[in-house]
Amino acid sequence: MSAKIRTFGAIMISINDLSFLIGSRALYDEANWHIKPGDRVGLIGANGTGKSTLLKLIVGDYAPSSGSISMSKDLKIGYLNQDLLSYESHHTILHVAMEAFERQNQLHDEIEVLLKKIETDYSEEVLNKLSDKQQEFEALDGYSIEYRANEILAGLGFSTADQSRPLNTFSGGWRMRVMLAKILLQTPDILLLDEPTNHMDLPSIKWLETYLAAFEGAIVIVSHDRYFLDKIVNRIVESRKGKLTSYAGNYTFYLEEKALRSEIQKGEFKNQQAKIKQEERLIERFKAKASKAKMAQSRMKALDKMERVDDVDDDNPTVNFSFKFTKASGRHVIRIENVTKSYPNVPILKDAEGVIEKGDKIALIGANGKGKSTLLRIIAGTEKAEGTCETGHNVTTTFFAQHQLESLHLENTILEELQSFAPKHSDTELRSILGCFLFTGDDVFKKIKVLSGGEKSRVALAKSLTTDSNFLILDEPTNHLDIQSVNILIQALQQFEGTFISVSHDRYFLDNVANKIWFIEEEKIKEYPGTYAEYEEWNSKRVIPASKPIPVKQEEKKVKEEPVVATPNAAQQLKKLNDQLKKIELQIADLETEIKNLETELAKEEVYSDVKKLSDSNKKYLDAKNNLDNLQKDWEKLASEIMELGG
Repeated sequence: MSAKIRTFGAIMISINDLSFLIGSRALYDEANWHIKPGDRVGLIGANGTGKSTLLKLIVGDYAPSSGSISMSKDLKIGYLNQDLLSYESHHTILHVAMEAFERQNQLHDEIEVLLKKIETDYSEEVLNKLSDKQQEFEALDGYSIEYRANEILAGLGFSTADQSRPLNTFSGGWRMRVMLAKILLQTPDILLLDEPTNHMDLPSIKWLETYLAAFEGAIVIVSHDRYFLDKIVNRIVESRKGKLTSYAGNYTFYLEEKALRSEIQKGEFKNQQAKIKQEERLIERFKAKASKAKMAQSRMKALDKMERVDDVDDDNPTVNFSFKFTKASGRHVIRIENVTKSYPNVPILKDAEGVIEKGDKIALIGANGKGKSTLLRIIAGTEKAEGTCETGHNVTTTFFAQHQLESLHLENTILEELQSFAPKHSDTELRSILGCFLFTGDDVFKKIKVLSGGEKSRVALAKSLTTDSNFLILDEPTNHLDIQSVNILIQALQQFEGTFISVSHDRYFLDNVANKIWFIEEEKIKEYPGTYAEYEEWNSKRVIPASKPIPVKQEEKKVKEEPVVATPNAAQQLKKLNDQLKKIELQIADLETEIKNLETELAKEEVYSDVKKLSDSNKKYLDAKNNLDNLQKDWEKLASEIMELGG
């Protein structure tokens, strides 16, 4: 880091017996937490458990109902929150970021005035003042502040040209990155980051991970991105039922440790319940007998005073509904041929081609501004482009995007909104789906018009999961979802037997739902035939990685990373292998259908009750399974060869 982080005692921030009421509801009830130097904490919990509120309590935006929050004297806090989206400025983003250097900027202005003054006033007093100011400016590293601001903004995805644009010409998500840059440049003693990866693309998230890994102060992060938490934090604090529970490890450790604690608690609860029942039987037996009444009364008092062990709540609800679409699509869902699309001075696609086939689960990834959402709209038919984007036989489509929240009917209740959209589902099924997205009990009777933006997003996503469509187009479906809801969405999409394509920056989500990766490169649609984790490994070898973003100054030239280029012979070999791979994929799809049909046949009474028919069908089934195993081995071998060739 550029500036040295100050050292503190054993505790930086101390939260003691904190209670915070909203109306009659206790968001926190005598909660305790101590933040120490070097802590890198992931603050997690379901939506509505008070994570963002706790950060506001720490910085003093809210006052506790009771208890206390104390902190080290002169503690410098950097606080990023979603309220900063509304920050307005006509200054360039470089200027806004450099507002972080308050004292250096003040000295710079004073030096400019003194330099002007010295043109006519050569007095010793003016010369001494100028010398003092310049020495302080140099001591504060004032001559490198623009370089540092350039470096941070470049890492967060801003080009040199972008840095000269006014802040108010950027969308909310990009403004948030500027505010994050400003906070990072202030080099605080502790960073409080509320959903810092919201509105960020994958390259910027990875850059932020690298930056925070080198940050010397303490960090508290509210995030639903479990991969991000695993990379950054060394402690998890869970906000739940008004309490704060600490786990000494990253998010993966938290899951393991919580499961272990839950097992122990289940055992304690079971043993205590058995003891309580035994005591209750004894009390019931002896309370009517005069000689034993005193003993029964004593046991009853002891039972009342017993500190009860709570049963373990299930924090991981599972999807208990099934997708219902009335007809399956044909083999080819979408065929893209010679598609060209551009905006003024922004080329997106040029003669691009791609095919989405039945059963494809595609993650469309890449940096913001590369055209991911544009491509989704072209596929959905809501964006015009040159060339052909053809929808296949029997394909029925649902398109989920954030801007489509406007199509919700404001006067409907949440339940009515789903009932009108999915009449084939029972109310029980619909309420179960809504429960997965945190609408429980009487919540389902709230009107759409009173919901927050995040709540509307969850309603729209729940609608998408009740669709009759066999092809889903999902643009950032994980926005506004907590970790539990992301898990529900993953389960739902894993059960979905149709086809989908999704844009998301949540790597855990992508890694658990996608079987193909699409990315836009050199104005073409490129495809990787595997999971997101496999793509990441392949991509890390394909491109020469930079250890950190290259800072850009007006007088410097940016070094460009060049992808590894295949030789003509290698390119021909790559094309041949890809053609073979596609052929095998079609054969695998045919065999999987054949195996399903044979399984259905084997279950028929007229087959399993006839020895000859059963033998013939069973032989066909085993042959098909054996052929499928061989084809899958061939596919894996070809995929490995393609990766070796950089394709």
